[in-house]
Amino acid sequence: MPNSSSVSEFLLLAFADTRELQLLHFGLFLGIYLVALLGNGLILTAVACDHRLHTPMYFFLLNLAILDLGCISTTLPKAMANTLWDTRAISYEGCAAQVLFVFFLAGAEYSLLTVMAYDRYVAICKPLHYGSLLGSRACAQMAAAAWGSGFVHAVLHTANTFSLPLCQGNAVDQFFCEIPQILKLSCSNSYLREAGVLVVSVSLVFGCFVFIVLSYVQVFRAVLRMPSVQGRHKAFSMCLPHMVVVSLFVSTVMFAYLKRPSISSPSLDLMAAVLYSVVPPAVNPLIYSMRNQELKDALWKLMTRCVSDAANFQSASADDS
Repeated sequence: MPNSSSVSEFLLLAFADTRELQLLHFGLFLGIYLVALLGNGLILTAVACDHRLHTPMYFFLLNLAILDLGCISTTLPKAMANTLWDTRAISYEGCAAQVLFVFFLAGAEYSLLTVMAYDRYVAICKPLHYGSLLGSRACAQMAAAAWGSGFVHAVLHTANTFSLPLCQGNAVDQFFCEIPQILKLSCSNSYLREAGVLVVSVSLVFGCFVFIVLSYVQVFRAVLRMPSVQGRHKAFSMCLPHMVVVSLFVSTVMFAYLKRPSISSPSLDLMAAVLYSVVPPAVNPLIYSMRNQELKDALWKLMTRCVSDAANFQSASADDS
């Protein structure tokens, strides 16, 4: 039977068998990908260009948009290309790169969401110390720690996974290279080392989740003590988008990686992977902008400026001609 040294490529899961359904899936995922690019790109541009958004909260949101763009760009373009060209192949090196970047970006995003919970806690529970606790240097250090922890986490998992001998073929039952699916191809009992690393990772994820929950318990206690209804509404508007994003990210990842093997099936695994790798990057910009008037104003100002510049350029071109 083949081992890891003889596997030169993997075969990813096909979305459909018929050409018509393949093209339908391609169009659907192309639309989702373009929505994610547009939404996160607008947030990046708005935060970078509007000086009113040069605050810790929007600095972390900018980092989140970069991570979302990277996460969806790691998995979806390859899946769309395979669907369009009616192939399932991905090289061994490409598969390892996918695992590395998916774990790197997802781990960094979760760490960043934990940092953002701390930011909301300080902003609402310790507003007088906000400037000292979350200065520009502290924000840069926390963002760097989030990115760094994600990278270490990814290198550890990738090295462990691809050092295992593979004895069960090369067909991966997922539309991108996912560690649980690759472990199914490993030799009997050889996956226990990576399973141990996964347990450690789950423990760290749970610790971060407890920190986020405790932060928001303190936030809600502080908000409910506010005498002003307007103040409570503003505080909830600041915290609600982050809570929705954390809940979406954690619930889908936990379902994908911690569900019982007895309920596992290719279609269920595919749905879970789409929910945690494709949906959050596409909907996060909408969630954060829906109840955020400052961000809405910045986006409207940005779009108005673009329309005005385009009109001026067209007018100047007409005059030249």
